[in-house]
Amino acid sequence: MGFSGQLVFARSERPLLEAPVFGSIDQELKSTVHAWWPRPDGWQTLQLDQGLWEDDYLSALVEWTGAPACVADVSDSDIALVTGLGTNGQRWQAWLNLDNAAALLVEEPEDLDDVSLWVSTPEFEDAVRRKRAELDAEVPADAEGALIWVSAAGVQAAAQQPRIEELLRSRETFAEDLFSTLLDELGFPKATQPSWQP
Repeated sequence: MGFSGQLVFARSERPLLEAPVFGSIDQELKSTVHAWWPRPDGWQTLQLDQGLWEDDYLSALVEWTGAPACVADVSDSDIALVTGLGTNGQRWQAWLNLDNAAALLVEEPEDLDDVSLWVSTPEFEDAVRRKRAELDAEVPADAEGALIWVSAAGVQAAAQQPRIEELLRSRETFAEDLFSTLLDELGFPKATQPSWQP
């Protein structure tokens, strides 16, 4: 079983878990939240198990931090839907691991009795191919949205749009790794191991 939950990425001088949006999470559940190695300039990533994050938390987090933020909604480490939000309310989204996303998002026939039988048919393969083409057609706009967002975050993005498009079309065993690589490629400072405190 892979990871299912959210990866929350935002900038704050204080620990992200202190944000008011997490105030309703009880202490026992808070102890399950995993903080990734921080990135310079206050950029932090929290890994939250399924059920701890609500869609409207993103705008509240942006308001609290005063900086753009994003969240990757990960399903079993196979796919992730990344949603970024700027301080001006501008939003962008991108799927990671498009092949897996296409297979998950394809619409099932209404007269379907057994999904397990359908997924081994040529019709399923055709439906996935069509959905994959739809997702692929959205990649340039997704990459452009990500670059506008990172620019609004004050990051001097070294990334060029073709490289981000290539990354959005790439595949990794773990969608979490692809999310981390996306942040790197967008120009955020690389994560560093925190110095150990006795």
